[in-house]
Amino acid sequence: MIQDIAPSVFENHFVDYKAEADDSALYFSEGKLLCKYDESRKLLVFPKVSDFSFEKSVYIFSIDKQKYFLIQEVAKVPEDFSYYDLRELRRLVLETNKEIFAAYSAFHLWKWYTANRFSGCCGKPTKHDTVERALICPECGAKIYPRINPAVIIGIINKDKILITKYRKGYAHNALVAGFTEFGETLEQTVEREVMEEVGLKVKNIRYYKSQPWGMAEDLLAGFYCELDGDDKIKMDEGELKYAEWVSRTEIELQPSDYSLTNEMMKLFKSGGV
Repeated sequence: MIQDIAPSVFENHFVDYKAEADDSALYFSEGKLLCKYDESRKLLVFPKVSDFSFEKSVYIFSIDKQKYFLIQEVAKVPEDFSYYDLRELRRLVLETNKEIFAAYSAFHLWKWYTANRFSGCCGKPTKHDTVERALICPECGAKIYPRINPAVIIGIINKDKILITKYRKGYAHNALVAGFTEFGETLEQTVEREVMEEVGLKVKNIRYYKSQPWGMAEDLLAGFYCELDGDDKIKMDEGELKYAEWVSRTEIELQPSDYSLTNEMMKLFKSGGV
């Protein structure tokens, strides 16, 4: 999955580092990341801090001791890089997951910083805390932590078949039923509700598989397998999905990359591992 970067090590604890010339610089404009693709090495290349003229930056994480900073309030950007949105990056052929995971993780924090420049309580500008990863309002004292949206990915099994979907908008490849957790719900209750809402089915024997951070939607995804309980007639939510069918192991068409928890769960079922 996208976070599988071993033997590299991802360090996300907060330290109030100051940016230095050779640190990696991640800069977003209208949701697109400034970088370049080295096709010969199958490598995503980020600018260095020294490539920019900027007023503000914030340390976000390290990978293998290389520090990564979000660059803010930019006066000048390097000219030999291009802007890519995350879906474009996902289609690139890369030697390792390290750079794509860095891009997705940085996007998660960029969205949070951008959305919380002002206090939701008093409307005054926030500033970076120097003790922990948070934004604080000097006027009203509000403290804002990074937003993480819990969501579920659901492999619904009916004997030797699994329910495969395609979204009506957005991602074009095969997927599984999925959805966000609502207030007051357990993850297991989210599974039951989303399955009923999207495909009109009841399920049982809900069991946790694995989790995954997914920075594109600021998610923490929890994967579950479950079994059909009763009638197998699909009542698809046509506003959400354009396809929902029971598919045998041999008929499953996997996604083109191994980044997602969804694809790993489909692959596991296809191989007979569940």
